[in-house]
Amino acid sequence: MDRRVEWRRIAPFVLLHLACALVLVVGWSPVAVGTAVLLYAVRMFGITAFYHRYFSHRAFRAGRVVQFLGAVLGAAATQRGPLWWAAHHRRHHRFADTEQDAHSPHAHGFWWAHMGWFTNRSNFATDLQQVPDLAQFPELVWLDRHDRVVPLLLLAVLAGVGAALAAFAPELGTDAAQMVVWGYVVSTVVLFHATCSINSLGHVFGRRPYATRDQSRNSALLALLTFGEGWHNNHHFCPGSVRQGFHWWQVDVTWYVLWCLGRLGLVSGLRPLPARVRSARRAS
Repeated sequence: MDRRVEWRRIAPFVLLHLACALVLVVGWSPVAVGTAVLLYAVRMFGITAFYHRYFSHRAFRAGRVVQFLGAVLGAAATQRGPLWWAAHHRRHHRFADTEQDAHSPHAHGFWWAHMGWFTNRSNFATDLQQVPDLAQFPELVWLDRHDRVVPLLLLAVLAGVGAALAAFAPELGTDAAQMVVWGYVVSTVVLFHATCSINSLGHVFGRRPYATRDQSRNSALLALLTFGEGWHNNHHFCPGSVRQGFHWWQVDVTWYVLWCLGRLGLVSGLRPLPARVRSARRAS
């Protein structure tokens, strides 16, 4: 297996991590830190609801406008485009925890599964054969090819809002640099590692209530951090369900929000837990 890291290609990713140290230079303010938390939550929902449950698994239906807005929301997380993300995830489910699974900690080691896999040239391109249903939408293809546009727009908006606050509300102690460092840099790095923890930690630590062919595991802590994705063994047992928290006590924030959006008519066809899951739940 080729494990060469393409350092020139991932230089922005490295710089993003190093830039977190700028918090020592720019300081902090309640507005800047609050923005970081808000953008973490909003973009985490974009990843979990749309990149994962919608684009990767088609666990619910959405009109073309909502579909595109969901793709934009996910793209703002700076985790590449929707087709690239979905293609890799579908392949992960086909070959979970085998040599052909690009981010299996059991086949390739923990750190490669967590973040090393996407630094290699073999994982840069979008495999359109995995996502023919998504490739028919030109707006999604464009967003996938130009996946840096949305993050750059977000950066510009944060800088502009920070500059406006510094000029018109100086009592808040917030400026453009703070908004960029906290609102984008810190929030994006934490969001990235929380997401990738499902690939790494989610296949190493936790409980396995269902006997799947992989090593996926359930973790309440990861579920809280990732809005329900931590119920990973549940998900591998039934990947098509829109719910990943099968029991009432398994917190699944993404499911709660999608249920509300369904009641509002913005999404539809939320795929329920199948009979085999309901039977197993009653037996337990």
